[in-house]
Amino acid sequence: MSGDQTKMAQQFIAAIPHSKELGMEYTEVAEGYAAMQMPYDERFVGDPQTKVIHGGAVFALLDTTCGAAVMSHPKMKGHTATIDLRIDYMRPAAPGQTIRTRATCYRMTRSVAFVRAEALDDNDENPVATATGTFTVGGN
Repeated sequence: MSGDQTKMAQQFIAAIPHSKELGMEYTEVAEGYAAMQMPYDERFVGDPQTKVIHGGAVFALLDTTCGAAVMSHPKMKGHTATIDLRIDYMRPAAPGQTIRTRATCYRMTRSVAFVRAEALDDNDENPVATATGTFTVGGN
């Protein structure tokens, strides 16, 4: 990450208290792209029998990663908020594994950014979830 991108990533996480509580951290930020991860934590298990992480934690990680991709887009000059985020859960994340996400802001208009993302565990070939979303593009 460049110095500006690192600073933006740190500020973005600091502005979202649940991101810190969930243990989210950036692994990569580039122009219009962000990758994050969230370590396995039994506090966020949704089903005690299977030990699978709750879908809400996966959703929060995908939403944050998508927002970061928008914030890192070269045309972005302000703030953003989620307009709509569709998550398709493909399968449960494997218990005990870190969940990784990556998002790309592939189009930006004057007022709306469009993003695609995926969530993965150790299996890169079989996503835990995919996402498509729209985000606001705000001024300074």
